[in-house]
Amino acid sequence: MFERRYLPVFVVLLVAALVTVVGLWAADKGRHYSQSALGGAVASDGNETRVVEWKLVTTWPKNLPGLGSAGENFARYVGEMSNGRLQVTVFGAGEIVPAFEVFDAVSQGVAQVGHGASYYWKGKIPASVFFTAVPFGMTAQEMNGWLHYGGGLELWQELYEPYGVVPFAGGSTGVQMAGWFNRELTSAEDLRGLKMRIPGLAGEVFDAAGGTAVRISGGEVYTSMQTGVIDAVEWVGPYNDRTLGLNEVAKFYYFPGWHEPGAMLEFTVNANALAELPEDLKAIVKYAARAANQDMLDEFTARNNESLRSLLAGGTQLRRLPDDVLALLYEKSEIALEQLIEGDQMAAKIADSYRAFFRDVRAYHEISERAYLNARDKVLPPVLQGQD
Repeated sequence: MFERRYLPVFVVLLVAALVTVVGLWAADKGRHYSQSALGGAVASDGNETRVVEWKLVTTWPKNLPGLGSAGENFARYVGEMSNGRLQVTVFGAGEIVPAFEVFDAVSQGVAQVGHGASYYWKGKIPASVFFTAVPFGMTAQEMNGWLHYGGGLELWQELYEPYGVVPFAGGSTGVQMAGWFNRELTSAEDLRGLKMRIPGLAGEVFDAAGGTAVRISGGEVYTSMQTGVIDAVEWVGPYNDRTLGLNEVAKFYYFPGWHEPGAMLEFTVNANALAELPEDLKAIVKYAARAANQDMLDEFTARNNESLRSLLAGGTQLRRLPDDVLALLYEKSEIALEQLIEGDQMAAKIADSYRAFFRDVRAYHEISERAYLNARDKVLPPVLQGQD
Protein backbone atom coordinates (compact mmCIF):
# COMPACT_ATOMS: atom_id res chain seq x y z
CA MET A 1 0.00 0.00 0.00
CA PHE A 2 2.84 2.38 1.00
CA GLU A 3 4.95 1.54 -2.06
CA ARG A 4 2.08 2.09 -4.50
CA ARG A 5 1.28 5.46 -2.93
CA TYR A 6 4.84 6.80 -3.29
CA LEU A 7 5.77 5.15 -6.59
CA PRO A 8 4.91 8.28 -8.70
CA VAL A 9 7.14 10.38 -6.45
CA PHE A 10 10.05 8.00 -6.95
CA VAL A 11 9.54 8.12 -10.71
CA VAL A 12 9.56 11.94 -10.72
CA LEU A 13 12.73 12.03 -8.65
CA LEU A 14 14.41 9.51 -10.91
CA VAL A 15 13.55 11.52 -14.03
CA ALA A 16 14.80 14.74 -12.38
CA ALA A 17 18.08 13.07 -11.47
CA LEU A 18 18.48 11.79 -15.02
CA VAL A 19 17.85 15.27 -16.44
CA THR A 20 20.43 16.75 -14.08
CA VAL A 21 23.06 14.20 -15.07
CA VAL A 22 22.42 14.78 -18.77
CA GLY A 23 22.61 18.52 -18.24
CA LEU A 24 25.96 18.29 -16.45
CA TRP A 25 27.32 16.02 -19.17
CA ALA A 26 26.25 18.48 -21.86
CA ALA A 27 27.81 21.40 -20.01
CA ASP A 28 31.06 19.50 -19.62
CA LYS A 29 30.94 18.56 -23.29
CA GLY A 30 30.53 22.19 -24.19
CA ARG A 31 33.75 23.01 -22.38
CA HIS A 32 35.79 20.61 -24.48
CA TYR A 33 38.23 22.28 -26.82
CA SER A 34 38.12 22.17 -30.56
CA GLN A 35 41.31 22.52 -32.54
CA SER A 36 41.95 25.72 -34.49
CA ALA A 37 43.41 25.74 -37.98
CA LEU A 38 46.80 26.56 -36.46
CA GLY A 39 46.86 23.65 -34.05
CA GLY A 40 46.28 25.62 -30.84
CA ALA A 41 43.51 24.59 -28.47
CA VAL A 42 40.49 26.89 -28.76
CA ALA A 43 37.34 26.75 -26.61
CA SER A 44 34.12 26.37 -28.56
CA ASP A 45 31.90 28.00 -25.93
CA GLY A 46 33.86 31.15 -25.05
CA ASN A 47 34.89 29.74 -21.69
CA GLU A 48 37.70 31.98 -20.39
CA THR A 49 39.46 29.10 -18.59
CA ARG A 50 40.43 27.38 -21.82
CA VAL A 51 44.09 26.59 -22.59
CA VAL A 52 45.58 27.79 -25.85
CA GLU A 53 48.82 26.17 -26.99
CA TRP A 54 51.25 27.98 -29.27
CA LYS A 55 54.59 27.08 -30.84
CA LEU A 56 57.40 29.65 -31.00
CA VAL A 57 60.23 29.10 -33.50
CA THR A 58 63.46 31.08 -33.44
CA THR A 59 66.42 31.82 -35.66
CA TRP A 60 68.80 31.06 -32.77
CA PRO A 61 70.28 27.80 -31.50
CA LYS A 62 68.28 26.30 -28.63
CA ASN A 63 69.28 27.62 -25.18
CA LEU A 64 71.56 30.33 -26.59
CA PRO A 65 72.00 32.97 -23.84
CA GLY A 66 71.21 36.57 -24.70
CA LEU A 67 69.49 36.39 -28.07
CA GLY A 68 67.88 33.07 -27.28
CA SER A 69 66.53 34.19 -23.92
CA ALA A 70 63.94 36.52 -25.45
CA GLY A 71 61.73 33.72 -26.72
CA GLU A 72 62.00 31.85 -23.43
CA ASN A 73 61.17 35.00 -21.47
CA PHE A 74 58.20 35.74 -23.72
CA ALA A 75 56.84 32.23 -23.18
CA ARG A 76 57.27 32.53 -19.42
CA TYR A 77 55.68 35.98 -19.20
CA VAL A 78 52.69 34.87 -21.26
CA GLY A 79 52.19 31.77 -19.15
CA GLU A 80 52.43 33.65 -15.87
CA MET A 81 50.20 36.57 -16.87
CA SER A 82 47.55 34.31 -18.37
CA ASN A 83 47.61 31.93 -15.39
CA GLY A 84 48.45 29.12 -17.81
CA ARG A 85 45.63 29.83 -20.27
CA LEU A 86 48.13 30.62 -23.05
CA GLN A 87 51.06 28.22 -23.16
CA VAL A 88 53.99 28.82 -25.52
CA THR A 89 56.57 26.14 -26.32
CA VAL A 90 59.88 27.41 -27.71
CA PHE A 91 61.80 25.61 -30.48
CA GLY A 92 65.33 26.52 -31.55
CA ALA A 93 66.59 26.85 -35.10
CA GLY A 94 66.29 23.56 -36.96
CA GLU A 95 63.96 21.85 -34.48
CA ILE A 96 60.86 22.58 -36.57
CA VAL A 97 62.18 24.84 -39.35
CA PRO A 98 65.64 26.14 -40.33
CA ALA A 99 66.72 29.53 -38.97
CA PHE A 100 65.97 31.48 -42.13
CA GLU A 101 62.48 29.99 -42.56
CA VAL A 102 61.03 31.37 -39.32
CA PHE A 103 59.09 34.18 -41.00
CA ASP A 104 57.50 31.83 -43.53
CA ALA A 105 56.65 29.35 -40.77
CA VAL A 106 54.70 32.02 -38.89
CA SER A 107 53.11 33.37 -42.05
CA GLN A 108 51.91 29.92 -43.08
CA GLY A 109 50.74 28.88 -39.62
CA VAL A 110 53.36 26.19 -39.03
CA ALA A 111 54.02 28.08 -35.78
CA GLN A 112 52.06 30.87 -34.12
CA VAL A 113 55.08 32.95 -33.05
CA GLY A 114 58.59 33.57 -34.31
CA HIS A 115 61.63 35.32 -32.89
CA GLY A 116 64.43 36.57 -35.10
CA ALA A 117 65.71 39.62 -36.93
CA SER A 118 63.74 41.35 -39.67
CA TYR A 119 66.74 41.86 -41.95
CA TYR A 120 66.90 38.10 -42.47
CA TRP A 121 63.84 38.52 -44.72
CA LYS A 122 65.48 41.19 -46.88
CA GLY A 123 65.23 39.00 -50.00
CA LYS A 124 61.46 38.75 -49.57
CA ILE A 125 60.77 42.16 -47.99
CA PRO A 126 63.59 44.62 -48.78
CA ALA A 127 62.23 47.34 -46.46
CA SER A 128 62.41 44.97 -43.50
CA VAL A 129 66.02 46.04 -42.86
CA PHE A 130 64.82 49.31 -41.29
CA PHE A 131 63.40 47.38 -38.35
CA THR A 132 66.66 45.66 -37.41
CA ALA A 133 69.38 48.17 -38.16
CA VAL A 134 70.47 50.89 -40.54
CA PRO A 135 74.25 51.37 -40.76
CA PHE A 136 75.29 54.52 -38.87
CA GLY A 137 71.65 54.85 -37.79
CA MET A 138 69.72 54.86 -34.54
CA THR A 139 70.74 53.34 -31.22
CA ALA A 140 68.54 50.96 -29.21
CA GLN A 141 67.09 53.80 -27.17
CA GLU A 142 66.32 55.76 -30.30
CA MET A 143 64.84 52.75 -32.11
CA ASN A 144 62.48 52.03 -29.22
CA GLY A 145 61.38 55.66 -29.27
CA TRP A 146 60.67 55.57 -33.01
CA LEU A 147 58.81 52.28 -32.88
CA HIS A 148 56.61 53.01 -29.89
CA TYR A 149 56.14 56.78 -30.10
CA GLY A 150 57.24 57.82 -33.59
CA GLY A 151 55.03 55.72 -35.86
CA GLY A 152 57.63 53.05 -36.62
CA LEU A 153 55.64 50.11 -35.26
CA GLU A 154 52.59 51.04 -37.32
CA LEU A 155 54.73 51.08 -40.47
CA TRP A 156 56.21 47.73 -39.51
CA GLN A 157 52.71 46.29 -39.12
CA GLU A 158 51.70 47.71 -42.49
CA LEU A 159 54.78 46.15 -44.11
CA TYR A 160 54.01 42.66 -42.74
CA GLU A 161 50.22 42.77 -43.13
CA PRO A 162 50.17 41.17 -46.62
CA TYR A 163 51.93 38.14 -45.14
CA GLY A 164 49.43 37.61 -42.33
CA VAL A 165 52.06 38.46 -39.71
CA VAL A 166 51.93 40.97 -36.84
CA PRO A 167 55.34 42.25 -35.63
CA PHE A 168 56.41 43.42 -32.19
CA ALA A 169 59.79 44.72 -31.02
CA GLY A 170 61.64 41.68 -29.69
CA GLY A 171 64.75 42.90 -27.90
CA SER A 172 67.89 44.87 -28.64
CA THR A 173 71.54 44.12 -28.05
CA GLY A 174 72.56 47.79 -27.97
CA VAL A 175 75.53 48.91 -30.05
CA GLN A 176 77.23 45.80 -31.39
CA MET A 177 80.89 45.10 -32.03
CA ALA A 178 82.25 45.45 -35.57
CA GLY A 179 83.30 41.80 -35.49
CA TRP A 180 86.06 39.22 -35.32
CA PHE A 181 88.84 39.17 -37.92
CA ASN A 182 91.59 36.65 -38.53
CA ARG A 183 93.97 39.41 -39.54
CA GLU A 184 94.53 43.00 -38.50
CA LEU A 185 92.95 45.88 -40.42
CA THR A 186 95.29 48.80 -40.99
CA SER A 187 93.41 50.59 -43.77
CA ALA A 188 90.38 50.37 -46.05
CA GLU A 189 92.49 48.38 -48.51
CA ASP A 190 92.44 45.46 -46.10
CA LEU A 191 88.73 44.96 -46.74
CA ARG A 192 89.34 43.89 -50.30
CA GLY A 193 88.69 40.21 -50.85
CA LEU A 194 87.74 39.68 -47.21
CA LYS A 195 84.91 37.17 -46.74
CA MET A 196 82.74 38.14 -43.81
CA ARG A 197 79.51 36.87 -42.29
CA ILE A 198 77.47 40.08 -42.20
CA PRO A 199 73.73 40.19 -43.04
CA GLY A 200 71.20 42.86 -43.95
CA LEU A 201 71.91 46.19 -45.61
CA ALA A 202 75.38 46.11 -44.06
CA GLY A 203 76.18 43.08 -46.20
CA GLU A 204 75.59 45.13 -49.34
CA VAL A 205 77.75 47.90 -47.89
CA PHE A 206 80.55 45.44 -47.20
CA ASP A 207 80.36 44.13 -50.77
CA ALA A 208 80.53 47.67 -52.12
CA ALA A 209 83.58 48.37 -49.94
CA GLY A 210 85.48 45.54 -51.63
CA GLY A 211 84.70 42.61 -49.35
CA THR A 212 82.38 39.63 -49.80
CA ALA A 213 79.36 39.32 -47.51
CA VAL A 214 78.35 35.77 -46.57
CA ARG A 215 74.90 34.97 -45.18
CA ILE A 216 74.94 32.15 -42.62
CA SER A 217 73.01 31.49 -39.42
CA GLY A 218 74.39 31.70 -35.90
CA GLY A 219 74.78 27.95 -35.63
CA GLU A 220 77.27 27.95 -38.51
CA VAL A 221 79.54 30.90 -37.70
CA TYR A 222 82.06 29.06 -35.49
CA THR A 223 82.79 26.22 -37.92
CA SER A 224 82.80 28.64 -40.87
CA MET A 225 85.56 30.67 -39.22
CA GLN A 226 87.38 27.57 -38.04
CA THR A 227 87.47 26.01 -41.52
CA GLY A 228 88.29 29.21 -43.39
CA VAL A 229 84.96 29.51 -45.21
CA ILE A 230 84.96 33.09 -43.94
CA ASP A 231 87.74 35.41 -42.77
CA ALA A 232 85.66 37.52 -40.41
CA VAL A 233 82.33 37.44 -38.63
CA GLU A 234 80.07 39.92 -36.93
CA TRP A 235 77.73 38.35 -34.44
CA VAL A 236 76.66 40.54 -31.53
CA GLY A 237 79.01 41.61 -28.76
CA PRO A 238 81.16 40.17 -25.97
CA TYR A 239 78.34 38.40 -24.09
CA ASN A 240 77.00 36.35 -27.00
CA ASP A 241 80.30 36.15 -28.89
CA ARG A 242 82.04 34.52 -25.94
CA THR A 243 79.13 32.06 -25.67
CA LEU A 244 79.76 30.95 -29.25
CA GLY A 245 83.50 30.71 -28.63
CA LEU A 246 84.42 33.12 -31.43
CA ASN A 247 87.57 34.11 -29.54
CA GLU A 248 88.83 30.59 -30.30
CA VAL A 249 88.74 31.12 -34.07
CA ALA A 250 89.90 34.76 -34.38
CA LYS A 251 91.95 37.06 -32.18
CA PHE A 252 91.29 40.56 -33.51
CA TYR A 253 88.08 42.07 -32.13
CA TYR A 254 87.00 45.35 -33.69
CA PHE A 255 84.71 48.18 -32.61
CA PRO A 256 82.49 50.20 -33.08
CA GLY A 257 79.51 48.38 -34.59
CA TRP A 258 78.83 50.77 -37.46
CA HIS A 259 76.52 48.23 -39.08
CA GLU A 260 74.19 47.61 -36.11
CA PRO A 261 74.19 50.58 -33.72
CA GLY A 262 70.98 49.41 -32.05
CA ALA A 263 70.05 46.05 -33.52
CA MET A 264 66.33 45.47 -32.94
CA LEU A 265 64.99 41.93 -32.97
CA GLU A 266 61.36 40.95 -33.53
CA PHE A 267 58.52 38.80 -32.36
CA THR A 268 56.29 37.84 -35.28
CA VAL A 269 52.79 36.55 -34.54
CA ASN A 270 50.45 34.85 -36.98
CA ALA A 271 47.58 37.30 -37.52
CA ASN A 272 44.87 34.62 -37.50
CA ALA A 273 46.18 33.05 -34.30
CA LEU A 274 46.24 36.44 -32.63
CA ALA A 275 42.72 37.28 -33.82
CA GLU A 276 41.38 34.05 -32.30
CA LEU A 277 42.44 35.06 -28.80
CA PRO A 278 40.11 36.81 -26.34
CA GLU A 279 40.97 40.46 -25.72
CA ASP A 280 42.85 39.88 -22.47
CA LEU A 281 45.16 37.29 -24.04
CA LYS A 282 45.81 39.62 -26.98
CA ALA A 283 46.92 42.25 -24.49
CA ILE A 284 49.11 39.73 -22.68
CA VAL A 285 50.89 38.84 -25.95
CA LYS A 286 51.48 42.54 -26.65
CA TYR A 287 52.85 43.39 -23.23
CA ALA A 288 54.85 40.19 -22.84
CA ALA A 289 56.68 41.13 -26.04
CA ARG A 290 57.23 44.65 -24.71
CA ALA A 291 58.68 43.27 -21.47
CA ALA A 292 60.95 40.79 -23.27
CA ASN A 293 62.09 43.59 -25.55
CA GLN A 294 63.33 45.69 -22.63
CA ASP A 295 64.74 42.73 -20.74
CA MET A 296 67.17 41.83 -23.52
CA LEU A 297 68.71 45.30 -23.58
CA ASP A 298 69.01 45.22 -19.79
CA GLU A 299 70.77 41.86 -19.89
CA PHE A 300 73.28 42.82 -22.58
CA THR A 301 74.02 46.07 -20.76
CA ALA A 302 74.74 44.10 -17.60
CA ARG A 303 76.75 41.26 -19.15
CA ASN A 304 78.87 42.75 -21.95
CA ASN A 305 81.74 44.32 -20.07
CA GLU A 306 82.25 41.35 -17.78
CA SER A 307 82.43 39.16 -20.89
CA LEU A 308 84.83 41.58 -22.59
CA ARG A 309 87.22 41.44 -19.61
CA SER A 310 87.18 37.65 -19.84
CA LEU A 311 87.93 37.75 -23.58
CA LEU A 312 90.81 40.17 -23.14
CA ALA A 313 92.26 38.08 -20.33
CA GLY A 314 92.20 35.10 -22.69
CA GLY A 315 94.26 36.85 -25.38
CA THR A 316 91.70 38.64 -27.55
CA GLN A 317 93.17 41.80 -29.07
CA LEU A 318 90.77 44.74 -29.08
CA ARG A 319 91.04 47.20 -31.96
CA ARG A 320 89.24 50.29 -33.19
CA LEU A 321 88.35 50.38 -36.88
CA PRO A 322 90.65 52.78 -38.75
CA ASP A 323 89.10 56.13 -39.66
CA ASP A 324 89.39 55.53 -43.40
CA VAL A 325 87.54 52.21 -43.02
CA LEU A 326 84.68 53.94 -41.21
CA ALA A 327 84.61 56.73 -43.80
CA LEU A 328 84.43 54.25 -46.68
CA LEU A 329 81.71 52.21 -44.99
CA TYR A 330 79.64 55.34 -44.34
CA GLU A 331 79.97 56.43 -47.97
CA LYS A 332 78.83 53.03 -49.22
CA SER A 333 76.02 52.93 -46.62
CA GLU A 334 74.46 56.09 -47.99
CA ILE A 335 74.56 54.70 -51.53
CA ALA A 336 73.07 51.35 -50.44
CA LEU A 337 70.24 53.09 -48.60
CA GLU A 338 69.32 55.18 -51.64
CA GLN A 339 69.36 52.09 -53.84
CA LEU A 340 67.04 50.32 -51.40
CA ILE A 341 64.54 53.17 -51.46
CA GLU A 342 64.62 53.65 -55.23
CA GLY A 343 61.57 52.07 -56.82
CA ASP A 344 60.15 50.76 -53.51
CA GLN A 345 57.34 53.02 -52.29
CA MET A 346 57.00 51.28 -48.96
CA ALA A 347 60.74 51.49 -48.30
CA ALA A 348 60.64 55.20 -49.16
CA LYS A 349 57.71 55.75 -46.81
CA ILE A 350 59.49 54.01 -43.96
CA ALA A 351 62.76 55.84 -44.72
CA ASP A 352 61.01 59.22 -44.52
CA SER A 353 59.66 58.38 -41.07
CA TYR A 354 62.97 56.90 -39.89
CA ARG A 355 65.02 59.87 -41.07
CA ALA A 356 62.67 62.48 -39.64
CA PHE A 357 62.70 60.85 -36.22
CA PHE A 358 66.47 60.32 -36.41
CA ARG A 359 67.08 64.02 -37.11
CA ASP A 360 64.99 65.08 -34.14
CA VAL A 361 66.39 62.57 -31.68
CA ARG A 362 69.97 63.32 -32.75
CA ALA A 363 69.40 67.03 -32.21
CA TYR A 364 68.20 66.48 -28.66
CA HIS A 365 70.82 63.86 -27.84
CA GLU A 366 73.53 66.36 -28.72
CA ILE A 367 72.65 68.30 -25.57
CA SER A 368 71.57 65.29 -23.49
CA GLU A 369 73.13 61.86 -24.02
CA ARG A 370 76.24 62.94 -25.93
CA ALA A 371 76.78 66.08 -23.84
CA TYR A 372 76.59 64.08 -20.64
CA LEU A 373 78.91 61.31 -21.89
CA ASN A 374 81.45 63.89 -23.03
CA ALA A 375 81.24 65.70 -19.70
CA ARG A 376 81.55 62.44 -17.78
CA ASP A 377 84.65 61.45 -19.72
CA LYS A 378 86.33 64.73 -18.78
CA VAL A 379 86.02 64.19 -15.06
CA LEU A 380 86.25 60.40 -14.73
CA PRO A 381 89.34 58.27 -15.43
CA PRO A 382 89.41 56.24 -18.67
CA VAL A 383 88.08 52.68 -18.44
CA LEU A 384 88.82 51.01 -21.78
CA GLN A 385 91.39 48.26 -21.41
CA GLY A 386 93.18 45.91 -23.75
CA GLN A 387 93.55 48.23 -26.77
CA ASP A 388 97.11 48.56 -28.03
